[in-house]
Amino acid sequence: MNTSRRAFLKTSALAATGMALFANEMMAASKPGKALVGIQLYSIRDEMGKDPLGTLKQLAAMGYKHVEHANYRDRKFYGYSATEFKKILDDLGMTMPSGHTVMGRDHWDESKKEFTSLWKYTVEDAATLGQKFVISPWLDESLRKTHDDLLRYMEVFNKSGELCQKSGMKFGYHNHDFEFSQKLDGKILYDLMLQNTDPDLVMQQLDFGNMVNGGARAAEWINKYPGRFQSLHVKDEIASQSEGHGYESTILGQGIVGVKDVLALARKKGGSIHLIIEQEAYQGKAPLDCVKEDLAIMKTWGYK
Repeated sequence: MNTSRRAFLKTSALAATGMALFANEMMAASKPGKALVGIQLYSIRDEMGKDPLGTLKQLAAMGYKHVEHANYRDRKFYGYSATEFKKILDDLGMTMPSGHTVMGRDHWDESKKEFTSLWKYTVEDAATLGQKFVISPWLDESLRKTHDDLLRYMEVFNKSGELCQKSGMKFGYHNHDFEFSQKLDGKILYDLMLQNTDPDLVMQQLDFGNMVNGGARAAEWINKYPGRFQSLHVKDEIASQSEGHGYESTILGQGIVGVKDVLALARKKGGSIHLIIEQEAYQGKAPLDCVKEDLAIMKTWGYK
């Protein structure tokens, strides 16, 4: 048995304790005024690509305590192993409660009806980092061509939830815009996804900026599916300046989303405990300046 697999078995053996701690965290975070505020590192993707350590130090100096990754390749986070990256975060007084890794066809062996080593290692490394949520931020078009295709893959979602649960974590999905604009057999894709996944195994990370381009608004979905959105991507949107159509993200509170009100509703009815700031367009400002301003605005709204 190799060292990596022994570590995984040790993690699994501690799953019951991990789940208990996770439950306590969720209870604490669900109290009025209590939530984990973090940043999706894709917001500063160029900076993280050039100097991940220096960029994380700048985020810590701004007051960020939690980060969400968007870079996991060859079992490395921004070029570091799970153990190395955890030490970097620990030294900065930061944690990574969630991360984005697309789960696709190369992660599921349909003939064997089990996950490939690629996804097993993804979950293992997430557990090493101390993640609570393992989030897939995309659903390949080939997996949602028909109603039956989608439902089959929602069963894979549920199985991923079972796999994550063994290590005290939860599997999650992060939306874009197609989930709200695409229909299968006359039903909106996102309805089908929520109705065919087990809430105890699969949580939803609602990006209420992305959904605007799909013609949807967050309040409607939070009211429709209370308690399903444990994590949020906190994002505001303005009419796109670069493409001439659609929307792009901007500083919180300056767009059309009504972020402050959506947050209040999500905290009350959505079950939201992880609030992850993300900004992908900057209107001529420096990305690091933008995310600093975003955090300051969240603090004025009472989220720290």
